[in-house]
Amino acid sequence: MIKPVKSVALFLLGLLCAPAIHAQQTVTLKDALNFAVENNATARKSRLDIDGGKFKTQEVRAQALPQITGNASLTYNAIIGQLVFGDQAFQLGRKWNSNAGVQLSQQLFNQQVFTGLQAARTSESYYKLNADLTEEQVIEQVANNYYQVLVSRQQLNVIDTNIKNVRVVETIINNQYENGLAKKIDVDRIKVNLTNLQTQREQTINAVVQLENQLKFSMGMPVANPIILPTDELKKVETLPALADTISLAGRTEIRLLGIQKDLYILQRKAYVAEYYPNLSLTANLSTTGQSDKFDLFNRSGSAFYYDASAIGVTLRVPIFDGFATRSRVRQANVDIRKADEDIRNTRNSLNLAYENAKIQLKNNINTIKSQRQNVQLAQEIYNSTQNNYNNGLAALTDLLDTENALTEAQNSYTQALLNYKIAEIQLIKSNGNIKSLLK
Repeated sequence: MIKPVKSVALFLLGLLCAPAIHAQQTVTLKDALNFAVENNATARKSRLDIDGGKFKTQEVRAQALPQITGNASLTYNAIIGQLVFGDQAFQLGRKWNSNAGVQLSQQLFNQQVFTGLQAARTSESYYKLNADLTEEQVIEQVANNYYQVLVSRQQLNVIDTNIKNVRVVETIINNQYENGLAKKIDVDRIKVNLTNLQTQREQTINAVVQLENQLKFSMGMPVANPIILPTDELKKVETLPALADTISLAGRTEIRLLGIQKDLYILQRKAYVAEYYPNLSLTANLSTTGQSDKFDLFNRSGSAFYYDASAIGVTLRVPIFDGFATRSRVRQANVDIRKADEDIRNTRNSLNLAYENAKIQLKNNINTIKSQRQNVQLAQEIYNSTQNNYNNGLAALTDLLDTENALTEAQNSYTQALLNYKIAEIQLIKSNGNIKSLLK
């Protein structure tokens, strides 16, 4: 039976160990991608652009709404001018003047404002699509980084296994050397080999840490947070999926985004053309003016007197000649529209190229994975046989080290083939416009 004091001590020890246990979080690929979509800085900024686009639309819409301004002034005339008629002089005003008024203006017809409102609404769609494209790019980047970490960890496991095997051989050689059955050069060679493996292990550990930090950074996760990646994520290699000869690009975010960008250029051209149109606006104002010889303008029972004024009118502005500036802007807009067409054509070709390359890579990597898997099995059998022969004095140390290097190379080649397959698989999913399916 545990005494109470010991129970308390064990409980406190459990509390101290609990943060360490829960500090390391197991992160699957789906977890990493969903976390990145919500926390990646670039993705978050692209969503803020959506809000900015809405506010931009409100700003443009304000130009079509009534504009009301108020004004007030107070003037002291130190020297008052006079108007002379014959032998009589009349004072022009008084020492103190005040004025307060309200002005209103309303656009009745302004094609530039109406076109700008259309462009602002289209910009909202542009920002939404750009946010979608940013999320897709973040998903692709995080997925690639995720698999690179797994491959590096797999390579580290290979090195650890090799070190374990070499230590066994080192023990055997040392025993043989002490009994006069091995040479000093064999002992030195196995030590050199072990040192090289340990150095390689340290370099690989550093590479794993750097890749993990890059993964966490691309996810938007604090770099100091420790994470664990399940090793089975890399081994989920299925059979070759059905590959279509061509893909539909109409739904691709890149093409839709370029289409909206072209629409914005077209609206920009309409805005330039609208500069040729006349503008019609309504204006109205109401004001009151006070004058006094004393500073008693705000005392209506004093010597000050006030009078009101009001006016309503319309203003017509007709452009006649601007030195062909508008014509030049319209032609520049035409060039931008043609460049947008070229961008769409080039992007279509680029997306088709990416799809074809992804198909080729998948086919090649499926074959490579199968052959490398068999190669690893064969290399393992050769290594086991050579090690057995060496233990029985039937093989030289050189043969054992050579087979060990061959096994390491085969294991690394197999792991690299898995990585290449996963990257090609991501490209294929992206080419089909389904990269967000990785979030589910």
